[in-house]
Amino acid sequence: MTTPARDRKPADLARAIRRNVIRMINLGSSAHVASCLSIADIMAVLYGRVMNYDATNPKWEGRDRFILSKGHAGAVVYSTLAESGFFATEKLNTHYQDGSDLSGHVSHKGIPGVELSTGSLGHGLSVGCGMALAAKKAKRTNRVFVVLSDGECDEGSNWEAILFASHHKLDNLVAIIDYNKLQSIGSIEDTLGLEPFADKWTSFKWNVVEADGHDYDALEAALSKAPAVAGKPTVVLAHTTKGKGVSFMENNVKWHYYPPKGAEFEQAMKELEG
Repeated sequence: MTTPARDRKPADLARAIRRNVIRMINLGSSAHVASCLSIADIMAVLYGRVMNYDATNPKWEGRDRFILSKGHAGAVVYSTLAESGFFATEKLNTHYQDGSDLSGHVSHKGIPGVELSTGSLGHGLSVGCGMALAAKKAKRTNRVFVVLSDGECDEGSNWEAILFASHHKLDNLVAIIDYNKLQSIGSIEDTLGLEPFADKWTSFKWNVVEADGHDYDALEAALSKAPAVAGKPTVVLAHTTKGKGVSFMENNVKWHYYPPKGAEFEQAMKELEG
């Protein structure tokens, strides 16, 4: 029986999430392990400390909504949901297998707790805006949390959504940027630089918070205050390390695509032992 996420220390929950991810991607020979590891601490804080949800009633109207806009990191969502009691952790072993509904890019089809299927980048925040606006119009108090990659912020559709959110004063919306400074096969700086990143969001009339994306207390403080500023959506620029938790994966672009096998799998699991 899995201990409920809210009854565990964030560090213990994040370690379990990471171990599941390593095992899932090993078994399915899938990809994006480093993209999952960089946000495991964010996921642990959201589901263990911040978000309102009922794993026994996934469609509860009062729940907070979570969207993973960087949908290629779907394994970390499935892992978190299993550790939060939405379905049995044993199901994770089917990830990316023939016939499995745990697809590589996160899918809502048949998976309790997943609000939106996301594959192509740049769509999650737009849908999150719609959810937040709908909640406002219905006078509900639920919040919407959207995790985006930093490379995803190259997409023009995101900047349209950023304009929309501030115009409609969606203070129930929180965007969390996985700011690990790498995208696909290169650095953000070399691909399409984002700096001054915080200033861009500020100029679009968002409340901007910068935090260490692996500091549980800092993340909880940043995320639990939503709405933080009346009439303004909030963005948390979470400074993270791609591949966090496994020494040879950290800041190594190889692990955007490559699955851990053999000795590398064993070493990764060893490093993530409690």
